[in-house]
Amino acid sequence: MVTQNPSREILKGDVLIEEGRIMKVGKVRGGADEVIDADGDIVMPGLVNAHTHVAMNLMKGVADDVPFSQFLDKVFAIDARRTDKDLDLGARLGCLEMIRSGTTTFADMYYSEDVIAGAVGDAKLRAVLGWAVLDKEFTTQNGVPLENCKRFCAEFAGKDKIIPGVALQGVYVCSEETFTASRDFALSKDLLLHFHLSETRAEVYEHRKKTGMRPAEWLDRIGFLNGNCLAAHSAWLTINEVKALARNQVSVASCPVSNMKLATGGVAPIPEMLREGVNVALGTDGCTTNNSLDMLGEMKMLAMLQKSSRWDPTVVRAQEALDFATLGGAKALRLNDRIGSVEEGKLADLVVLDGSCPNLRPLWPENLVSNIVYSAHPGNVKTVVCGGDVIMRDWAVTSLDEEAVLSKAEKIGRELVYPGK
Repeated sequence: MVTQNPSREILKGDVLIEEGRIMKVGKVRGGADEVIDADGDIVMPGLVNAHTHVAMNLMKGVADDVPFSQFLDKVFAIDARRTDKDLDLGARLGCLEMIRSGTTTFADMYYSEDVIAGAVGDAKLRAVLGWAVLDKEFTTQNGVPLENCKRFCAEFAGKDKIIPGVALQGVYVCSEETFTASRDFALSKDLLLHFHLSETRAEVYEHRKKTGMRPAEWLDRIGFLNGNCLAAHSAWLTINEVKALARNQVSVASCPVSNMKLATGGVAPIPEMLREGVNVALGTDGCTTNNSLDMLGEMKMLAMLQKSSRWDPTVVRAQEALDFATLGGAKALRLNDRIGSVEEGKLADLVVLDGSCPNLRPLWPENLVSNIVYSAHPGNVKTVVCGGDVIMRDWAVTSLDEEAVLSKAEKIGRELVYPGK
């Protein structure tokens, strides 16, 4: 067991789950109503994807290998045609991929999160679903986005695994009034404030031309930044901006694969963030930019990118990368008292990796974390438990009808992406 507890202990033993919580870690005596045999396997906390757009899974591969401006044009054109049916199927397809790659909790940013919530609920995953908020003049939503967000948050308040949140698109489509009104609402309801920040150089330069300040500087000046904030990407930051995030207790969701694939440049200053005390989490972004929701691969890519760009193999060690994908994500979503580690009293979000797979062997306590970060892939994920619900057992997904989702997604996805064909 890779516990991810404060001592980062690696233990041999059992995990006892009762009513969705971990009751004991170690030697459990006596019987149980149900036993999952993980002898010779690896038990670890469920991974936390701190930034994605799960319903975009139907749009995978539709805007690859083109300049960023053309990418946006293609994606926006398809996005404008979306219906509740394809949003639901896209979310179900994304949930299947996350289950099969060991993610048990994710932070989403999109509109129609009420539709997405139905898919997530059926999948029995845990999610903080942030309704997309932006200025009315830039949106395709009916009505005012912030008011739509407020209605969604009221409808889903107090749910078990579905946690509503506020998701601002970014400084390029959100005015100061939209940012401050969203902040006030989120703080009044104690909700996550999830937003894109400094993803591209153009975003930073355009905002500086408009306001005289870089995005993070501006958000600090208008009093937006606070401990409920989760800033996605954060690739183009100065050290003063990093310090501002730290000072305001803002978490960051780094999305290295998405940024590399879009060739938007910039490498998130992870070492500086850690030095200044910024909580770092990890996200995949959506399937139009990443093509995958694989958090195991994302851990490796983040570590490799940081090492390569710094010419320093000691930057972002395996244990730090695993921390970003578990404890860091849990803290970023403000759920660190409930998830992120295998500890007594926490919710039973667990992943079992097949310890017999050749890519994970040889397997010793000394190389276990490195093997997870640098060697593991989704095919190693054998069993997944979320809040005590066994949602995949011995590679068979039990919470969703996988065959039906895949079949419908093929048809509905083609109708969405290639209408008339």
